[in-house]
Amino acid sequence: MSQFFCTSLWFAGNAVIDDLAVQFNVEFNILGYLLSFVQFGFIVGTLTFALLTLADRFSPSRIFMICAFLGSICNLLLLVPNITVFNLLTARFGTGFFLAGIYPVGMKIASDYYKGGLGRALGYLVGALVLGTAFPHFINEFSWSRDYKAVIISTSILAIIGGLSMWWLVNDGPYRRPVSKLQLGVITQLFSIPNFRKAAFGYFGHMWELYAFWGFVPIILKTYADIHRIELQVSFWSFVVIGIGTISCILGGLISLRTGSRKVAYNSLLISAILCITSPLLFKFPPQWFIVVLCIWGMVVISDSPQFSTMVASTSPPELRGTALTITNSIGFAITIISIQLLSFLLDKLDPTLLYLFLGIGPILGLYSIRK
Repeated sequence: MSQFFCTSLWFAGNAVIDDLAVQFNVEFNILGYLLSFVQFGFIVGTLTFALLTLADRFSPSRIFMICAFLGSICNLLLLVPNITVFNLLTARFGTGFFLAGIYPVGMKIASDYYKGGLGRALGYLVGALVLGTAFPHFINEFSWSRDYKAVIISTSILAIIGGLSMWWLVNDGPYRRPVSKLQLGVITQLFSIPNFRKAAFGYFGHMWELYAFWGFVPIILKTYADIHRIELQVSFWSFVVIGIGTISCILGGLISLRTGSRKVAYNSLLISAILCITSPLLFKFPPQWFIVVLCIWGMVVISDSPQFSTMVASTSPPELRGTALTITNSIGFAITIISIQLLSFLLDKLDPTLLYLFLGIGPILGLYSIRK
């Protein structure tokens, strides 16, 4: 619940992008920059946390709470009157920075509680992240107020509740192995482990597709509606397509208990790669099938994420799990900026139905990495 509440900060800006964009007269695609600055802040945050091994040296529950509070404050800065583009992007950067103390630290807390069955536990946890990511779209669609400020205020309040809940109700896990001092050479130490390296590179391939897909779901829906000249509830269906990944994360976690995490991750990546490669056909489907296939894509694009995190955690030394999860997140999210900016750049230069072919690069490379 804490992970769900706090990660609702992630797409709060994207859910109300149309309302924010009308305040500015800019010549670039503000959607891509708004999403990328959150990712950039997350990268800097995770790199800082990893280099200082914060989640392994101090109580992760306390770190989670502090970051939830500071992330909610950065989110509320979007409501500053007459905000400039610079301040808007800075606020989103700050939100991303403090999300580094929420998402990977939440996984670290889970790994401290489970010696076996971590894949199932992280399936629930990443499912909560998915629901949190989609939730601003839900608030925007069904809000008691048509004012976009309701989305920002609601997600900030949820983050504060989530942070307090983690601090009050979740103690440090029984399998936590804290380190007593700073270890600046830990990153090279981790990547020298062959199985860790394979799991990490598989995760990087998955990340190339994930956030670019999530960020462009509203664009996919709008493109389809324009081509077929129909009305679509973009916020509602964005919530459904992203949020349905919660179910696949939980199912993937349960299946991993029988088949292992690698098989779940491999099959999810394979289906994702097929959907990327055949994505131009998606826009030719009738509306019902378009939504069905888009929901399937929303499921497989994320169902491998908790299993990759499980593989990363299980192939790293117990005392460095927090740092291992954080550094792979940092590099993975750096990759998302490249794919998001690539799609943003091509948006006005290419037939929009061909845009998502480029997302297939990541899953194909990820499949190659974890083939053995």
